[in-house]
Amino acid sequence: MSEIKPIKRALVSVYDKTGLDKLAKSLQAAGVEIISTGSTAHQIAAAGVEVTEVSQVTGFPECLDGRVKTLHPLIHAGILANRELPAHVAQLEELKVTPIDLVVCNLYPFADTVASGAGFADCIEKIDIGGPSMIRAAAKNHADVAVIVDPSSYDDLAAALQRGGFTAEERRELAAKAFNHTAIYDTQISSWFAKQLQGEDAATTSSALPNLEEWKPQLKELYSLRYGENPHQEAAVYRFTDEEGGLAQAEQLGGKPMSYNNYTDADAAWRAATDHSEPCVAVIKHANPCGIAVAEDVAKAHLLAHGCDPLSAYGGVIACNREVTLKMAQQVKPIFTEVIIAPEYEAEALELLQTKKNLRILRIDADAPVEWEFRQISGGVLAQTRDRLQAEGDNPENWKLAAGQVADEQTLADLAFAWKTVRAVKSNAILLAKDQATVGIGMGQVNRVDSCALAVQRANILGQAPEGEAAPERARGSVAASDAFFPFADGPQTLIDAGVKAIVQPGGSIRDEETIKACQEAGVTLYLTGTRHFWH
Repeated sequence: MSEIKPIKRALVSVYDKTGLDKLAKSLQAAGVEIISTGSTAHQIAAAGVEVTEVSQVTGFPECLDGRVKTLHPLIHAGILANRELPAHVAQLEELKVTPIDLVVCNLYPFADTVASGAGFADCIEKIDIGGPSMIRAAAKNHADVAVIVDPSSYDDLAAALQRGGFTAEERRELAAKAFNHTAIYDTQISSWFAKQLQGEDAATTSSALPNLEEWKPQLKELYSLRYGENPHQEAAVYRFTDEEGGLAQAEQLGGKPMSYNNYTDADAAWRAATDHSEPCVAVIKHANPCGIAVAEDVAKAHLLAHGCDPLSAYGGVIACNREVTLKMAQQVKPIFTEVIIAPEYEAEALELLQTKKNLRILRIDADAPVEWEFRQISGGVLAQTRDRLQAEGDNPENWKLAAGQVADEQTLADLAFAWKTVRAVKSNAILLAKDQATVGIGMGQVNRVDSCALAVQRANILGQAPEGEAAPERARGSVAASDAFFPFADGPQTLIDAGVKAIVQPGGSIRDEETIKACQEAGVTLYLTGTRHFWH
């Protein structure tokens, strides 16, 4: 394959006409013959550039409302002929086919049509046929033909024209980009079509898990990261091409570039904050909560969340499920924080936070509609539906009172808050709460009694107290939530001894009666949810 192939004849057929006039003039300046179709040809002509319509080349008019324009041997033979094979060259001469050296094409906006809410028939009409065929033909024959699928490549084309054409390596790169372009396009169509069938046949669907032969997510690299979880690891951030919103597409309004660990912590923080419908602030460090609280406004919620563990909040990530107010920003400013994420910021709040040059400020439009979660393991992948607090046991009305008195309104509200919030803690998870805020968290221990002891210890040691006074015993009078059942009574006993007044947990252990007995004897209220929320 020779290095540079001259571009003498180009086929231009684009839906997105960004930069088309400039492209046409650069081709004309290089002496390239342009053939084109429909509205593309009309715009090129209007720009004062000579153009030949495809119908003049094929001798056959565009038909079927434009569905058939370029699907003709005089076009595809011109693209696909191998110029290194004498037999191909001879056959082109015999059939009076002029070779095509460049294809510039982009496709009908199928994904945009779907996103607009268009009906089934309109979406079908926006499935491009001729375009992908030309692109794939040119990409296959990149030994002789260059292919451009993105207006952002027009400047590269202009530079190549000035030096006589693209190099072999450049044509390979363009071909790879073209094949990726059509693969994404086909996947968008396939995924959409599968969803239409699923909707029609929902009653017979036996599993919410994806059929991975049909669901073929496409990822687009957004940018490389400085490094991964550790400096010796390479990393990048990608987004799903068929999904909008979510952390991967959050807008950064200030601060240093995001790191790999920033992203993982921000994801955990946003997950925790959006579990609550009330104004909520979550402070996260190493994917575990330092504190979470809800209140009538975000400034108060932030004070309560930060107050749970001010020591660990240093260098943490803050997520807020409401607009960040100036008052909250004034509280955040003195605290070393890596990332703050929210759906919006008051203008004065944003201006204040932007004075912290190292604070990464993210604005997130919406939570991406994630239906499934995937985790890679050696040799394969695990898949599960997303945990969204959707189980029956997540509703306090379905809880079973197993010991003690019926909780009063305030205690029940704190238990409900604790149950929602413990989902944001890595298992084994124990969470203590009071007045709609966390006061102690025990996370990630290999046995549940250690998590209980850690939650109590952190509640009683990390609480802020006036100078010269002992730290308050915040565990006393709090409520507790456990993400899974207690296998023995020693965990609840640790909480009882610390003064916890009510506990909510899934139940289901063969020793439930021992736990119930311990609570009953201590006069501690115990509710069983029948639902578990492990998070590993």
